[in-house]
Formats: sequence, C-alpha cells, structure tokens
Amino acid sequence: MFKGSIVAIVTPFRNGAVDEEKLRELVEFQIAGGTDAIVPCGTTGESSTLDYEEHDRVIEIVVEQVKKRVPVIAGTGSNSTREAIEMTEHAKQIGADGALLVTPYYNKPTQEGLYLHYKAVADAVALPQILYNVPGRTGVNLLPETVARLAEISNIVAIKEATGSLQQASEVLDLCGDKIDVLSGDDFITFPMMACGAKGVISVVANIMPREVAALVDAFFAGNLEEARKLHLKFLKISNAMFIESNPVPVKTALGLMGKASDEVRLPLAPMAAANKAKLAAIMKEYGLI
Repeated sequence: MFKGSIVAIVTPFRNGAVDEEKLRELVEFQIAGGTDAIVPCGTTGESSTLDYEEHDRVIEIVVEQVKKRVPVIAGTGSNSTREAIEMTEHAKQIGADGALLVTPYYNKPTQEGLYLHYKAVADAVALPQILYNVPGRTGVNLLPETVARLAEISNIVAIKEATGSLQQASEVLDLCGDKIDVLSGDDFITFPMMACGAKGVISVVANIMPREVAALVDAFFAGNLEEARKLHLKFLKISNAMFIESNPVPVKTALGLMGKASDEVRLPLAPMAAANKAKLAAIMKEYGLI
C-alpha cells in the first residue's frame, strides 16, 4: 500500500514555535523531488517534544499542503495505548492516509503486550497502520514472530524495520510473506533491504536529498540494479553523516546550512557541536548540497 521513497519530514521551528510556512515549503520541496509519501510527527519530526495541539496541527498542515498528491502517514505512536488510539483517530479525522506507530517506549512491554497494544489501536481505528520497530530508541524489539501475528490484522499493512539488522528484516519477510510490507527504517541499508524484499524506505536523508533517494528506489524497482547499487554506495557517506549526533539534529543542521529551514531543535536536544557541524558541512560540500 505504501512504498517507494517516503520522507520522515522534520518539524521546523522558529523562536520555539512550529514554523508553519517553512513546513509547507518543505512539503513542496519533497513533492517536487519525487517523494512518494510523507510522514509528519515521526522521530525525525520531534514528536516527543510536540504538545498535543502542535502534534495535531503539524499533521493538519501537511495534509492541507499535500492536497492528496501523495499519501500522508501520520506519526501517532505513544507508550500509552489510549493516547495512541486518540492520536490515530484524530489523524484519520483530519485526512491522513495512514498512521505510523512506534513501539511503546520506556515501558518495555513483553511481546504479548506489544501484540495487544497494536491490536487495540488497529481494532479501534479503521486506518491503514504501519508498525515502527526501532529498539535503539525505544528499548524494546518487536520480534519477527510478533510481527507475523500482527500481519494477520487487515489494517496493519506494513512495518518500518529500523533495527539495522538485515537478518531480522529477512526473518520478517520470510514469516509474513505478502501479508505485510517491509520498509527500511535506515537509509544506509535501503538497497540491501530492497534486495531482500522491502518495498522502499522511510528516510531521513530524503529531507535534504529527495530526488536522489527517490532515484535509488526508482532504479531498483525499474530493475536497474547496477544503478541502484551505485547510488547506494554513493549516498552512504551522507547517510552516515545524518547520525553523527542524535537524529534529527544533523538533518536539521543540514537544512539550515542549505537555507531551507532553521536548524532549531527543542531541548533536551541541543545544537550540533561545532566540530561535528564542520564535518557535516564538509560532507555536504562533497555532494554539492552547499
């Protein structure tokens, strides 16, 4: 259902508030660059420091600006099942095409708890839903066997697999078959994951290089594997640079260097250290981004 180059879009700030004008401009930059779908309020969108009103407003702005040109997949995950249901229902009401739900963080639920959490959201809200597994952030790993159980639920349609493990992604693909789509959650392994059967990527790098990320994915699905492989290797350095500090600090810093949005982040995230900013700028110059 959702495939290709999907951007986990940043939430631009100005003087502590959401910069609605810049967010709309970033949406247009993505669509002009060939991005296939947009995810507001994911990890890259700093969802954890948006209040409820801001969270809803960011999704609403993206839905309004996109005007159905590409799908909008709202980040609506929470470590409270009740809150996840409420946010997912609101996303549906304002016109989102799907929801991305991160595994509950901090609670460290069992696999049964994870299953029951996702089942409760899926049962409560008739909207296509994407599981989001990123144990490096959440402290819990959604195991392939649990994903296979959840794949039996009709409106759970995909998983953003961000363990960084090709083995785990392969196990999910093997166990689930065509019951659920797998999307790479890590730019640096998009190509090998697609070679295993993934349908695309939910990308950080696409914030600054939408056309290039789309070109890699499009080349792969056009059967031009050699071109896709070359692009994978070409973009590896910038993909790694997006994680020299905690996401989304590097990508927001990059957008600031490009003049596309402020590099402002919210505490407890801090501005990028000067030495790392210099490294990032040097890499961006190599790619002709600045």
